Amino acid sequence: MTLWQDIQYKMLKSGNKLSLLIGINIIVFLVIYVPAVTEQLFFTGFGNSHILAFIHEYLFLPASLPKLLRHFWTPFTYMFMHAGVMHILFNMAWLYWMGQIFEEFLGNKRTIGLYLLGGLTGGVLFVACYNLLPAFTNVQAAAFGSVVGASASVMAVVIATATLLPNYTIGLFLIGPVKLKYLALFMVIIDFILIAEENPGGEIAHLGGALFGFIYIKQMQRGNDWILGINKLFERKPKMKVVANNGSQRKASGAPRQEDIDRILDKISGSGYDSLTRQEKETLFRASNNNEG
Repeated sequence: MTLWQDIQYKMLKSGNKLSLLIGINIIVFLVIYVPAVTEQLFFTGFGNSHILAFIHEYLFLPASLPKLLRHFWTPFTYMFMHAGVMHILFNMAWLYWMGQIFEEFLGNKRTIGLYLLGGLTGGVLFVACYNLLPAFTNVQAAAFGSVVGASASVMAVVIATATLLPNYTIGLFLIGPVKLKYLALFMVIIDFILIAEENPGGEIAHLGGALFGFIYIKQMQRGNDWILGINKLFERKPKMKVVANNGSQRKASGAPRQEDIDRILDKISGSGYDSLTRQEKETLFRASNNNEG
């Protein structure tokens, strides 16, 4: 199998939604920056790229409402591009790391929806703050402000995972074992403090994504799964079938009941994954398999 065939398989045929999202981000980054660097090396000089100027104008999310109305596609495009190598490297590392934990417990049917809705929420909060808060309106920041990056989407995944599994412990380099709830709290506090620094729009978008991830899991634990609800709107309806009634009713599937899943998730949220019984772990495992898409 060639490298391109391997990439195609992982992105499109393996069913791995993380590979698809990461692959799209990397491809978009390379399609933009390889020609942009080439342009600067041979034609325009460093810091003077017409390609990057075009991308900034038409694909970044602007805070200006009139410009946003003209460039109505930018709430989606901004979350798939980045402002540099370190920017995409950190975002994709966090997405892969936390996304794997998220999918381990909830399957992969929610990953893309969480990414998109987290990014949209971050974008909405960014535009709202730049047009409503005095710190930004007093200096007319919306006229020239814009935001770019997958960070809001990634924060939605990170905070959703931490909300689902607050006592799940991971090992951090030079720090050691840390529970997800403390990691999430630290990230949110740092993002809030950094609003007063040089990238306020990006930090606000991060907080918007984090807010969506938190609310989504809390609603899911109450039985309101927004993402699966949206997914069902686009599922093909099964054709009507006529079956014989032999007077007996068999169990339709081995899938766990939703109320059992919710009860287990509540238990994980309260006392951690290790508190589950063997039967509860098996139930969660079967639910995860049924969610694979």
